[in-house]
Amino acid sequence: MVSKLDLYRVFCIVGKNKSFSGAAKELFMTQPAVSQSIMQLERELDTRLFNRTPKGVTLTNEGSLLLEYVNSAINLIEIGEEKIAEFKNLTTGELRIGVGDTISKYFLLPHLESFRSRFPNIKLKIENGTTDELISFLKSGQVDIVICNLPVSDPTLNVTPCLDIHDTFVYGDKYRKLLARQIDFQELTKLPLIFLEPSSNSRKYVEDYLSTKGVTISPEFELGSHDLVVEFARMNMGIACVTREFTEHYLESGILHEVQLTEQIPHRSIGICSLKSVPLSPASTRFWELVVG
Repeated sequence: MVSKLDLYRVFCIVGKNKSFSGAAKELFMTQPAVSQSIMQLERELDTRLFNRTPKGVTLTNEGSLLLEYVNSAINLIEIGEEKIAEFKNLTTGELRIGVGDTISKYFLLPHLESFRSRFPNIKLKIENGTTDELISFLKSGQVDIVICNLPVSDPTLNVTPCLDIHDTFVYGDKYRKLLARQIDFQELTKLPLIFLEPSSNSRKYVEDYLSTKGVTISPEFELGSHDLVVEFARMNMGIACVTREFTEHYLESGILHEVQLTEQIPHRSIGICSLKSVPLSPASTRFWELVVG
């Protein structure tokens, strides 16, 4: 069955050639098929579009008016098809990522640099927030993918771990003598503790694990960023709960020191998430592949 759009395409070519035979040649159709298409369109519109003469065809007034609109519409469709091809080839488009501040600084930026060097015409938009906020952004369509602290338990999401990370405790020079030996979690809670704020997924993970050991924490300081937690530890304000992988510079340079615990907190992961119900865009797909490897 010939679609209305196909009929309009034939109409445009006939109008341009002012000839059924010329249009048939350009369209790789038979002349009777072209003539039949025009007759079908005229029946559907209940309007004569061409004057037929022995020398060819000419547009009626109605046909001339319609041709202006149909040409514009078909041009817009062709432009749209070209834009779709550009999106598929990643010569244009947008990538919207939801990510926490700390993960953005220590994990995301190298991947963004690599992606940008390969696809410089893709516009990047970064939204920051806690894990719960980022998942909300994802579900509301504000971002295409989220990179966040795991675990995330949500059956509507695709979740792929990207990097194992380890929670640990660090301190400044003031506490070196006091913490020169191994200590357990109970001893740790007697010290002034520095944690992220309670809404942080990192804080929840550590707090939940300690509770399984019968340990309850009462932090001296609850701060809004990992960098601030590290800075408070550097200033000898207390013992800070941090991500080891994001504190390596301070540990290796001796600015901070790691608490030697009798038992280690199990590792967790940073992961990348998307909605199961929404296909990834070409840009999101390539970035996902880049991050996951």
